[in-house]
Amino acid sequence: MKSLLDLFLLILSFALTASAQFQFFEQMFSHGQQQQQPQNTGSDSAWYRQTYDNAYCDKYLCPGTLSCVHFPHHCPCAFSEVEDKVELGEGIAICASRGGWKAGEAARKIELARKGLL
Repeated sequence: MKSLLDLFLLILSFALTASAQFQFFEQMFSHGQQQQQPQNTGSDSAWYRQTYDNAYCDKYLCPGTLSCVHFPHHCPCAFSEVEDKVELGEGIAICASRGGWKAGEAARKIELARKGLL
């Protein structure tokens, strides 16, 4: 009876050892396949400068969106779903946050501010 128990314990220890080894190798080799956490973008502008330098545009390359347009004031807003583009005149345009205002309200407020009324 004692030898049967010893044999059972021996087989159980081999099984546990083999299982642990397979788990180790599974983790070791599947580590590269696991989804890695994204890393924060660097605080320097090297990525942007490289992307800007590699962008092809035979007209005007918008610095904020890297869009290729005919004139600087034709540049789109980077976040057009929450920004309104307001032309200030003489080919100058800015993008202003809508901030929950109704349509055209950002342009009206900017115009009031330009006149010193706001």
